[in-house]
Amino acid sequence: MSEYAAAQKSTLKLKGVGAISAGKKKKKKDKESKRRLEQVATSQNDEEEKTKAYVDKRTPAQIAFDKMQEKRQMERILNKASKTHKLRVEDFNRHLDTLTEHYDIPKVSWTK
Repeated sequence: MSEYAAAQKSTLKLKGVGAISAGKKKKKKDKESKRRLEQVATSQNDEEEKTKAYVDKRTPAQIAFDKMQEKRQMERILNKASKTHKLRVEDFNRHLDTLTEHYDIPKVSWTK
């Protein structure tokens, strides 16, 4: 029993539990949320001012390239939207007919 003589015999003390923490109160977040809302409103106003002052730094060739890209993309979208499912299946079947039949199992003969 002499080995355990130095051990403390008291209850386990946890943070946030008991009479000590009962006196502490949590801070209210209302002030912080109001500040955040004000910051968001001011940042949106700043962004609107920045977008008004935005200057396009692209070259004429880059602008023309972007316009053509958008035009081609719109053509692709319209082309895909114009086909029905039945037409797509027929086109796919025609495409498969033109392919070589490389999925077939070749005949293998050990005697020849």
